[in-house]
Amino acid sequence: MSARESRKSRSTPDLIPLLNLNPNPPLIFLRRRLLLPRPSQVGLTWPHHVRKRALATTIFSASSFLCFVDRRLPLSSSSSSSSSMEEASPVPPPPDAGAAFVLESKGSWWHAGFHLTTAIVGPTILTLPYAFRGLGWGVGLAALTIVGAVTFYAYTLMSKVLDHCEKQGRRHIRFRELAADVLGSGWMFYLVVFFQTAINTGVSIGCVLLAGECLKIMYSSLSPDGPLRLYHFIVMVTVVLILLSQLPSFHSLRHINLVSLFLSLGYTTLVAAGCINAGYSRNAPPRNYSLDSSKVQRAFNAFTSISILASLYGNGILPEIQATMAPPATGKMVKGLMLCYSVIIVTFYSAAVSGYWAFGNKVNSNVLNSLLPDSGPSLAPTWLLGLAVVFVLLQLLAIGLVYSQVAYEIIEKNSADIKKSKFSRRNLVPRLILRTLYMVFCGFMAAMLPFFGDIVAVVGAIGFIPLDFVLPMLLYNISIGPSKRSAIHWINIFIMVVFTGVGIMGAFASIRKLVLDAHQFKLFSNDVVG
Repeated sequence: MSARESRKSRSTPDLIPLLNLNPNPPLIFLRRRLLLPRPSQVGLTWPHHVRKRALATTIFSASSFLCFVDRRLPLSSSSSSSSSMEEASPVPPPPDAGAAFVLESKGSWWHAGFHLTTAIVGPTILTLPYAFRGLGWGVGLAALTIVGAVTFYAYTLMSKVLDHCEKQGRRHIRFRELAADVLGSGWMFYLVVFFQTAINTGVSIGCVLLAGECLKIMYSSLSPDGPLRLYHFIVMVTVVLILLSQLPSFHSLRHINLVSLFLSLGYTTLVAAGCINAGYSRNAPPRNYSLDSSKVQRAFNAFTSISILASLYGNGILPEIQATMAPPATGKMVKGLMLCYSVIIVTFYSAAVSGYWAFGNKVNSNVLNSLLPDSGPSLAPTWLLGLAVVFVLLQLLAIGLVYSQVAYEIIEKNSADIKKSKFSRRNLVPRLILRTLYMVFCGFMAAMLPFFGDIVAVVGAIGFIPLDFVLPMLLYNISIGPSKRSAIHWINIFIMVVFTGVGIMGAFASIRKLVLDAHQFKLFSNDVVG
């Protein structure tokens, strides 16, 4: 190498390594475009001092320009390392008022277990003997077990889908948004809103109606000829729920729902004991476990009973319950489900078996009414039934609050100002007015249409079956995507197909029975139709 070439190689080094100290692919192209041509590329020979000055000027100009560009480019494209950091710990979008005020994420897995237990294990289990009336012993026990296993499986899959989305930086706190995101369809958002509205409103109406009936039972035992009617007690229950509905968030119900868990164990034990006492009583009604003689009527009764079972195991608000847990919620929901289903096993089977064994196909839609017949003496000790009714009444208030949370979240999202405190006058006044109007509507419908058993069946077919028996499997197959050759893929498809058919037939049978019962009674009746 000549002395000239040696000086040339020392004075004009390749600038690319100097300018690529920060390996950012989007900016490498810009750096390379800023390089000055080498003298040999244009046939010139620059003096040594010119070459040094040009080199320094080029480096300074390129560095200044790239710093400017780095400040202007969005953070996601500033560097590959920052991109990977964003994937690991995504920055959540700013919450809306519904998420910040109603679905605040502060709880633990046992709080979620309390919420789940209150949402599933409620006084509606007193309709289990009535559901067995349309199925019989063998099919009834099998259906109770199968539906329970399917719902536990479905809720586990739903929790895994929520965990999967959270790991990808898309934490969902609403069922409707989860379905719209995974299924990629805007109409699915409104379909889930419809199903959840049917569930929340239907259960709220049922809670107000059954709570009013509990008060009427206690009143009738103390004053058989008193002037108060069923709708008077419904008004009393509605006023109490209006006051309790002002609790601002789902998380604020955790202590109420813990008490609700023990109340469910308490009244189930009392009712089971009362049914056993009635079965051995001298005044026990004759037991008959036969089904309807008409095959058509038997089929309708069976689908109505399955719809009732679906409504008993369903909740339709699992994403909202999981949203109450402090993130990350991965794996925590399964613990809450285990807590909930341990209570379910004790309560569901004891109420179903004891009630159907004692009264057979003559059982009322509310087994408490069977223990307190209109004619004849009570079939259980008065103190036992009175305590059971008090427990039922108290838990109904908790259930009404739990199932109103989705409605309150929607109300809060569209009426509150997140920039101000949840207890500010700006947010407190709309909350008071709108939540009061919602509970007044539920109370009015409960008083006007006292068809408790039929309402439970319709809600189960229209709301719970799609949300709890179909969508979880569909969301799992799409979001997590198990192999089409795997057993879990085809098990999910089988469950979806079977329960879609059951839901359609159950909805038809339940609405049919509702229509048949509705024409027999006038509005604001003093008795609950069963």
